[in-house]
Amino acid sequence: MMQESQTFQITTELIENAQTYSEYREMIDQLLAENKTTGTNHDAGYLDYTKMNIQRMNRWDKTAKISSELEKAIVSVIQPQIWLVITEGWCGDAAQNLPFIAKVAALNPLIELKFVLRDENPDLMEGYLTYGAKSIPILIALTKDLSKELFVWGPRPEFLQNRMKAYKIDPQNITQHEYVDGTHLWYARDKNISIAEELTKLISTTL
Repeated sequence: MMQESQTFQITTELIENAQTYSEYREMIDQLLAENKTTGTNHDAGYLDYTKMNIQRMNRWDKTAKISSELEKAIVSVIQPQIWLVITEGWCGDAAQNLPFIAKVAALNPLIELKFVLRDENPDLMEGYLTYGAKSIPILIALTKDLSKELFVWGPRPEFLQNRMKAYKIDPQNITQHEYVDGTHLWYARDKNISIAEELTKLISTTL
């Protein structure tokens, strides 16, 4: 995807205060139990998104499969890396992709995966815009000492990013609801194949 140049310094303090995947999931579950989600918008629509996203993440936690090519790439990493993800609990693309990212990172103990919320970190988000938009999730891979950015992935597989660009230019009488349903149907049919291919290429550049 197309991200803007980084302008925000990712610090050790930011990483230390970021959440693990299990902490992130537990937070979303707890917020939903309180009729809340991440961020400040807790209206019914956002709560419905969050509830569906928890179901999606639960499903992918159980069913996501790592390709042999991706597994080979991730276990070949021999230098510690930090993977920082910018996300929110109500984001549909995040729900479809984060469980897979977590499974990939878990294959190598040298990968430290952390999560931060977009709206609580506006300066960080400004450094990783997608065509000027605050699209999430964004995965930022860094060296352990945070001195070098290794790669950036997100906010969605390339096919869906191109689909969104085309939809914004010409919706072709497809409603927003139909468009979103089509996106999640694509994720279900793709079964993480596209993100696996994209991450394999990106990880391979760090070896």
